[in-house]
Amino acid sequence: MRFGFGLPALKASYPGVDAHYLRMPHVEKGMTVGLFGGSFNPPHGGHALVAEIALRRLKLDQLWWMVTPGNPLKDQRELAPLAERLKQSEAVAGDPRIKVTALEAAFHVRYTADTLALIRQANPGVHFVWVMGADNLATFHHWQRWREIARNFPIAVIDRPGSTLAGLSSRMAQTFSDSRLDERYAPVLARRTPPAWTFIHGPRSSLSSSALRKGKLKK
Repeated sequence: MRFGFGLPALKASYPGVDAHYLRMPHVEKGMTVGLFGGSFNPPHGGHALVAEIALRRLKLDQLWWMVTPGNPLKDQRELAPLAERLKQSEAVAGDPRIKVTALEAAFHVRYTADTLALIRQANPGVHFVWVMGADNLATFHHWQRWREIARNFPIAVIDRPGSTLAGLSSRMAQTFSDSRLDERYAPVLARRTPPAWTFIHGPRSSLSSSALRKGKLKK
């Protein structure tokens, strides 16, 4: 796939970002890959726990930890440099199956729906599943073209402290209630025809990026 900007221009826009982060991770046809995106500002053990649960319960070959250059729904003034968040994500991830990437910077897109469409186009024959915490499920209906995402990608929601009720009563959960799978079917979710989603219970971490930025919690 060709991107709108060459690597030199991208590196100039994101100083300190190694070129390999601006390339799409390598996959083979038939693989099952989780897509876990966010600002990760900063990344922490709670994010790592979500990734670990997704790898195990969804039986993933890889999980792409996609560090976004910016989030349209969040205050950009508090956003640490992309290079810093990538470095911190590598330190937190701790599993060789997790591929930290800034591919959204290479796509030069703002919205998850566009990113996911480009990823699918570039990787025919790969089974992708969108992974997110229950806190994001509660606000998913605010995302640009959220119905399009749900209709085109299986979604795995990982439980987060204080978010279970809000997530399961969210607009997305209600809209696609008939498409929810029992979590015992999580290992085959990525190969199901969307819309298809599941809510996965398990260990939870109370760590929060916003609290860490405010110095209320330690990593």
